[in-house]
Amino acid sequence: MAIEIKAPTFPESVADGTVATWHKQPGDAVKRDELIVDIETDKVVLEVLATADGVLGAIVKNEGETVLSDEVLGSIVEGGAAAAAPAAAAPAAAQAAAPAAEGEDDPVAAPAARKLAEENGINIASVAGTGKGGRVTKEDVVAAVAAKKAAPAAAPAKAAAPSAAAPVFAAGDRIEKRVPMTRVRATVAKRLVEAQSNMAMLTTFNEVDMTEVMALRSKYKDLFEKSHNGVRLGFMSFFVKAATEALKRFPAVNASIDGGDIVYHGYADVGVAVSSDRGLVVPVLRNAELMSLAEIEGGIATFGKKARDGKLSMDEMTGGTFTITNGGTFGSMMSTPIVNPPQAAILGMHNIIQRPMAINGQVVIRPMMYLALSYDHRLIDGKEAVTFLVTIKNLLEDPARLLLDI
Repeated sequence: MAIEIKAPTFPESVADGTVATWHKQPGDAVKRDELIVDIETDKVVLEVLATADGVLGAIVKNEGETVLSDEVLGSIVEGGAAAAAPAAAAPAAAQAAAPAAEGEDDPVAAPAARKLAEENGINIASVAGTGKGGRVTKEDVVAAVAAKKAAPAAAPAKAAAPSAAAPVFAAGDRIEKRVPMTRVRATVAKRLVEAQSNMAMLTTFNEVDMTEVMALRSKYKDLFEKSHNGVRLGFMSFFVKAATEALKRFPAVNASIDGGDIVYHGYADVGVAVSSDRGLVVPVLRNAELMSLAEIEGGIATFGKKARDGKLSMDEMTGGTFTITNGGTFGSMMSTPIVNPPQAAILGMHNIIQRPMAINGQVVIRPMMYLALSYDHRLIDGKEAVTFLVTIKNLLEDPARLLLDI
């Protein structure tokens, strides 16, 4: 009995997906709940699991093809695994008897393997057999042909090993490599261009003295981790708390434009930009204004792990009323982050640098960070943007304000 393999039901915000990787090929045995194929959408990679034990039948949608919600990808022949072994054994037994017709000096090889070797100029004697009794199979010859074709490019391929998408070439090489954009990167590119085309975007800057936050973190980080089951105290939780407090005071920064209307959100769903192998993703902390520092840090750590493993769900990636991105993780000193529509603003964190500062008439060395707030000027006035950023600066330079709500 054939069971259809269908694409997941996509949410309204996702029109379609692309078949990224088939983890099984026709004829391969599959087990119930085993990963069969990955579907890449604009936001996340969705895993399609087997719904029954059996053998993978025909593949309807190949890698790279576009699929719609609930569209058929292929099929599973239920119970086919048990029948596959005898079916495979019969040809093997027949092939095992074939060597009598072949010369003693010739390797044992299937007729199809010999024909393929001759067509591609492969010496059958040079092919290592993986079949029963060392028999050379068609698959062995296919591998030998692939190895032959890849041989001249072996050195560049080895150099490119660290990153398939961004190969490293030796000096003097004039090799080019063309790879298709992933859906995530293509979507990010499209949205960034749309944001700059459709939004009156400006960026305002300020700087924050991180002395008090760093001292607080240094003093309590061990106790914090012990008290919260291994959750580590970082800087991001302080910025999220400061941002949610500032959003309460400046609701326009937490709003969005919908046609001719302004939608003011009575909650703060804060997107936190996380780097992954597939590009930048922005999972969302729901109701961040109600979360403790430990809950924020725990949520961010979970998102980071899921991003690295490609396990972020669609729900975790959608929505968001405000975003924070931390380029300082990679050493960025200053940048102008781009707003993620339909949001109205994004906060950019940067590297912490020890710099001389004039304080009370004295020059002292302080750990300073530049902050950047990019905002939609259609919705947020310059005064609001500047005072919003100053509020975040004041809350971070005196963290007690976060506890006292002042």
